[in-house]
Amino acid sequence: MNENTAEPACPPRGESPAEMSRRKFLERISIGLGALCAAILGVPVIGFLLAPLFRKTPEVWRTVGKVGEYEIGKTVNVAFLDASPLPWAGVTAKTAAWLRRVNETEFIAFAVNCTHLGCPVRWLAGAELFMCPCHGGVYYKDGSVAAGPPPKPLTRYQVRVFNGEVQIQSAPVPITS
Repeated sequence: MNENTAEPACPPRGESPAEMSRRKFLERISIGLGALCAAILGVPVIGFLLAPLFRKTPEVWRTVGKVGEYEIGKTVNVAFLDASPLPWAGVTAKTAAWLRRVNETEFIAFAVNCTHLGCPVRWLAGAELFMCPCHGGVYYKDGSVAAGPPPKPLTRYQVRVFNGEVQIQSAPVPITS
């Protein structure tokens, strides 16, 4: 700028209509490519976030042994594959339950996870109680809460006897705090 005047030292260069249309064209191409990139990245992210809302919860019957392997009145720990193992889950695809044979044909199965924070509970046969070592949760042998912070009874699995084998309906176990 010139010190004595308020005019710029170099006047702005005039743009022809051809230069103006080229600029508009490139601006629109840039906006279009940006929107395309946002859509390419955004659709999978939105799908990932919304997929669990529409996915059916898998429920699979898992065989845990022959009927004759279990004594009446005894509670044992049985292991089986989770209902929805991921290909990369490895050993974490395995889960377990506490299985009790009530009589000749009836079985009860409880999740091994405390309903407070999901810690594994253990069965104390002498006291006929399930104990959670994390926060002192105690459950009676029917799975109902005896003491501590658990908000509800142990989760029960469906159990059936099919062709002489005991099967547990494996499903994701809800954990609430």
